[in-house]
Amino acid sequence: MNLQQPNSNDALQTKNRSRNVAPQSGICSRCIDRCKGNCDMFRATFRGRELLYPEPFGSVTAGADKDYPVDYSHLNIMGYALGAKGVEADPDHATFPAVDTETSFGARDKVRMKVPIFTGALGSTDIARKNWEHFAIGAAISGISLVCGENVCGIDPGLELNGDGKITKSPEMDRRVREYRRYHEGYGDILVQMNVEDTRMGVAEYVIDKLGVETIELKWGQGAKCIGGEIKVDSLERALELKRRGYIVTPDPEVPAYQAAFKAGPLKQFERHSRLGFIDREGFMKEVERVRGLGAKRITLKTGAYPMRELAMAIRWSSDAKIDLLTIDGAPGGTGMSPWRMMTEWGVPAVYLHSMAYQLCERLARKGAWVPDLAFAGGFSSEDHVFKALALGAPYTKAICMGRALMIPGMVGKNTEKWLRGEDGGLPATISRFGDTKEEIFMNYEVLKERYGAEAENFPLGAIGIFSATDKIKVGLQQLMAGSRNWKVEYITRSDLMSLTEECAKVTAIPYVMDAFRDEAYEVIDA
Repeated sequence: MNLQQPNSNDALQTKNRSRNVAPQSGICSRCIDRCKGNCDMFRATFRGRELLYPEPFGSVTAGADKDYPVDYSHLNIMGYALGAKGVEADPDHATFPAVDTETSFGARDKVRMKVPIFTGALGSTDIARKNWEHFAIGAAISGISLVCGENVCGIDPGLELNGDGKITKSPEMDRRVREYRRYHEGYGDILVQMNVEDTRMGVAEYVIDKLGVETIELKWGQGAKCIGGEIKVDSLERALELKRRGYIVTPDPEVPAYQAAFKAGPLKQFERHSRLGFIDREGFMKEVERVRGLGAKRITLKTGAYPMRELAMAIRWSSDAKIDLLTIDGAPGGTGMSPWRMMTEWGVPAVYLHSMAYQLCERLARKGAWVPDLAFAGGFSSEDHVFKALALGAPYTKAICMGRALMIPGMVGKNTEKWLRGEDGGLPATISRFGDTKEEIFMNYEVLKERYGAEAENFPLGAIGIFSATDKIKVGLQQLMAGSRNWKVEYITRSDLMSLTEECAKVTAIPYVMDAFRDEAYEVIDA
């Protein structure tokens, strides 16, 4: 098993000097005096806590690269030559373009999506803020949902609070909701996420009353980490302001020594952290009822890579409260804003966590209880990942939450705008090979122009990038679904998967490839 080395990584911009490395510590097998670097410990000598995070912080998305004993690549998709579900079984009707990829989620007022994917929580990070127009419009024109993550109001420079510390104005949150709704056409929804500080500031009250938001997401955690969200700020005044707003800021910007270190230069940034949430059933049920009482049409829950006990709480309490969607985010995650070693080494890996979720949902269903709609998250990037995750959690899993896979096309499209204007050296060869205008480069530009007319001219190119990436996943999913003879998402089942290793079969309860359909095969032979 190839595990990630713990003392050097491209995400941290560090590396070992020696060709040979001690496997567990990651220390060079020959660590010599007078070495000029540049392993983690070498860099930490000078920069200390700065080395906890991927670099450059706020400008990268980083995914943990630990290779787990079992992951989704240990599952393969079944293809059949027999039958068709959801369409007439003949070559003229059962074509792959006829596959319907639409899905929906919700206990009451359901949200429909054109493709069974949606974005991960894009909150108070610089990546989300700088690219929001691209992300939001891209999700809207693609017909998928968008999660506006935690702390957006809390770090808004234009935030206004009343005497009770409740939000009365947040221009940044207003912008976030407005950009998604500009081109929203009835598919997907914008989910606004809340953590401890968001709840205290009255985010739900503000977005429901002032902005008409219909879906609020409560947050227990995420696959990348078990602590609250963080950002970095490069201004002492800003650090002091965020501390006054009730956030944890480290190092403490009120301490004279840290102020002096910042002014002298070695301390370049402060960290703003969110508080840890603590759960109990009574408090959870009260919060759900409180938010419903504010007028929310839908309430969702995002939970992270916690062990089976907390997973069971999330599933059972979501059932009792009739939660509209439970998103279960497995390790390792990938954001770029999480502590690197925590993101790599913490939490239950996705395929293990999702297998647990299925087992617990089955147990709950056998008791006659209502099972909430699920979404799985945790390192997904392509159509085969989507199919496998939908199948592993079937019939409970309705959609797949994606982080970096939908962010990257938005960022690349945004940068293409700059390159087309001649900035940063102009178009790289990887793009100019397709042409030197947006009409030539983006194969879906004319599709959007036909649909939106002259308005397509105003689309940011990152939005077109997300539309194109979503279209690729949709068409690829249609092909995989047709091959497994499923013409609607609801027909995908666990029988459409096989385990490639016996250990994967043990973890997932998906039959080992040599055992799958063995009984049916013997019936054919023995007939």
